[in-house]
Formats: sequence, C-alpha cells, structure tokens
Amino acid sequence: MTTETHPALLARGDADSRLFGRLLITFIVGFGLPVLACYGLIVVSAVALQIMSLSAGSASFGSSGGGAGPAVAIIHVEGVITSGEGSPFDTGGIAYSKDVIENIEKANDDSDVKAIVLAVNSPGGGVVASDEIYHALSKVEKPVVAVIGDLGASGGYYISMAADWIIANPNSLVGSIGVISEFPNAEGLLEKAGVDFVVITSGPRKDFGSPYREMTESERDYWQTIVDETYEGFVAVVAEGRGMAADEVKPLADGGVYSGRQALELKLIDQLGYEEDAIAKAAELSGITGKPRIVEYSRQPTFLELLSSAAARPSLLPSLAEIMTIVGHPSLSARWIGR
Repeated sequence: MTTETHPALLARGDADSRLFGRLLITFIVGFGLPVLACYGLIVVSAVALQIMSLSAGSASFGSSGGGAGPAVAIIHVEGVITSGEGSPFDTGGIAYSKDVIENIEKANDDSDVKAIVLAVNSPGGGVVASDEIYHALSKVEKPVVAVIGDLGASGGYYISMAADWIIANPNSLVGSIGVISEFPNAEGLLEKAGVDFVVITSGPRKDFGSPYREMTESERDYWQTIVDETYEGFVAVVAEGRGMAADEVKPLADGGVYSGRQALELKLIDQLGYEEDAIAKAAELSGITGKPRIVEYSRQPTFLELLSSAAARPSLLPSLAEIMTIVGHPSLSARWIGR
C-alpha cells in the first residue's frame, strides 16, 4: 500500500523550511556580526598600531623630538601608583611600576639622554610599587629633576625623593607623608542579610583582616607595628632626599598635604615653577648648552599583546572574584585619600 502526500502539505512544509532558514540567517546576522565586528576592530587596531610602530622605527618605544644630540627625557607618573604593568586597553589613571621603571631604564641607557625630568601627578599608591620606582631612580647615573603638577602626594612624593631637584607649581598639593591601611568590615551587613561565614584557620592570625568580622584589639596592635615600621622608612627616605634630620621631617609627616608655596617654605621642594623650568634645570645640571632636545617614551603593544589583552579583559568592569580579592587582601598604601 502506498501513501501520497497531499500537495498542500508539501507546500506548507517548504514554506516552514524557508521560514526557518530566514530566521536562522536573521539570528546569525543579528548576533554574529556585532561579535565579528568587535574582534575585527581589535584586529584592525592592532595592525594599525604595528604599522605606526614600524614606521616610527621601533617596535617597543616611540619618542618625540626627532634628530640627534643631547636630550632630556620626560617620564610621566600619572595616577595611582600600582605594581605590575598596564595593558593596551588601559584608559589612564594608573601608573604601573613596571612601565615607569622600563622608561627610567631606557632613559638611563640612552647615551643621547643627559638628564631626566620626572613629571609627577599622583596621589601615591602601593608602598612596594612606589619603593620600586624610587629604587630604580636612585640607580640613575644622570641628573633627575622632579616636577609636580596638580598632586605629588604620599607615594607620588616618595618617588620624588630620588630626584636631585624638585619643582612644584605654586598651587600643587605636595606631601602627605604617611602610610594608610584600610580594612572593610561587612559583619553588620552580613548579619542583616542572614549570611554567616564559617572560617577554619591554622592559626589565630590566618584570617587577620577578614571582612566577615570585627578586628580584635590585639590584631590592631599587631598591624599598627607594621604601619609604624613602614612610616619610619618613609620618613627616612624623605630625610635623606631633603637633607634633613628625621626629627625635622616628623612634625611635617602627619599625612597632610601642603601647597607648593608652603612646601617651599618647609624645604620639601627646591623651587616653584613649571615643566619648562624643570627642563631648563635638567639641562643646566647635565651641562647641556642651548635648548635641549626632548624625548618621551611610549610603549607600543605588539599584535599578540593586543589580542591577548582583548581576550583576557573583554569588560572594563572588575569581576566578582577580583572584587573579593581586593576586599579581603590586607595592604599598605602610601596614598593620599583626598583623591
């Protein structure tokens, strides 16, 4: 016995197939193309950057102020000082220690560069990151002049201590000599939410700084000794950098900032002025006659770095895991909290 499909049913099946095909194509176009466009933009940007880098004659560093001869290098420290290195997608506001140190070493190794101007505009940041930059500057065999813009506070002031001469704008905020460490306590919030954390440790200090409970008095005393030790180190660096006794520095080292004019009166800086004054002073200290050539370093990311950064950080927002790591991680900061 044979069965025959009614022509109307065949036509209906063909129509359904065509409708499904159109829907599939619409889905691919609607959702696939934006994704491809995003990655296409990344690839095009990466290629463009590589072409620009090659045309500048360097795959790693570009410089302004062409030609040859004696030069002054300007190295910028902008934003919060943080350990590590930045990615090609960073939009500013952070001075990564590895990037700054790389520029310092590049300037120190460049035979044409006779002096360095450290342009500081920073509220400070990590104690270790600030000390790493200070240490790198201390090893420079050429004159270093620091010029403070809007802000040279805490870690931003700390790194300036390695300079031979410090200049600040009359209206700059300078100083904030001190150390801060912050521990959030979410115990009350968790109680209201009905959330309880069971913590098992190998020792009484293993969960020190936990955001899940109030800090004990003994824990406060324990951490205060570390803060005080770091503070004494900061005072010692300022005393050495400014040619002062520690007892002279301590009355000024209460964490407060001073205007450029006040900082000059207190001997925390050497001169009031601007970036051009810093360049002139650097040229003077290095024996350059006439107007010096200016060099500024900027790292050009490679093609693979751009792609890997895009894959690793598709979003500019921190993940929940990153937020919890920051919240639960004890740290020391040479940072002014006014910014």
